[in-house]
Amino acid sequence: MNQSRVLYCGDTSLGGAAAYLAGLMTSWGWNFTYMPSDQQLSNSELAAEYSLIIFSDYPASLAKSSLQDRLIERVTAGTGLLMIGGWESYHGLGGDWDGTPVADALPVNISSEDDRRNCDQPVFVQATGISHPITDSLPWSERPPLIGGFNAFSPKTDSQTLLQAMRFEARFAGVIPSLEPSLTTPLLVTASHGAGRTAALATDVAPHWIGPMVDWGTERVTACADGAGDVEVGNLYAAFFKNLLSWTAKLT
Repeated sequence: MNQSRVLYCGDTSLGGAAAYLAGLMTSWGWNFTYMPSDQQLSNSELAAEYSLIIFSDYPASLAKSSLQDRLIERVTAGTGLLMIGGWESYHGLGGDWDGTPVADALPVNISSEDDRRNCDQPVFVQATGISHPITDSLPWSERPPLIGGFNAFSPKTDSQTLLQAMRFEARFAGVIPSLEPSLTTPLLVTASHGAGRTAALATDVAPHWIGPMVDWGTERVTACADGAGDVEVGNLYAAFFKNLLSWTAKLT
């Protein structure tokens, strides 16, 4: 990664959901500093230079506004910023990122009310047709993945919506299942903030919202970070997150 480093905040702990993204970054040879979802972000974490800052299921209350200002100064200067969905992402249930400096830099408008969407019916992930390094190499039409939930947000002006969530109502007509389109909502939005790239993914990186997408692909990828257990995921899932992080960090 050419001496680059990621600041990764959230997803509970390395012994829990963070094992997925931390394991993948380890398998890619990336360096990262990790902060669990119940630990306050402090000035000591800002001593290092980062090419990417990730907030994923990490509450705004643990990142003081003055510290967020310093982080966003780095984004303006060229550091990438990515928020991944979850109950403590965006507004969520205790995320409360709306109205913060981080929210101002993200490419989406965050609700001031509960934005969680837990879906018990099929939700397909669809590419919008915009050519982009994050999505171009993956078979969205030939092998579309499914997810189980997301945070609802709206794109800001001058952003690009690369993926959308297509919700369906499923029912049986006799013994034959049928799918009726319901709602379509933005799922992955990108933009820039100053010299930095920004991205907002509405679903999460680890079960439960990511749902079947964690197994997307016909091949298996096993990864493990220090302090975490082994994770096994689909190869297309792994490729998508590598594309997402690499683009936002300006590695592609």
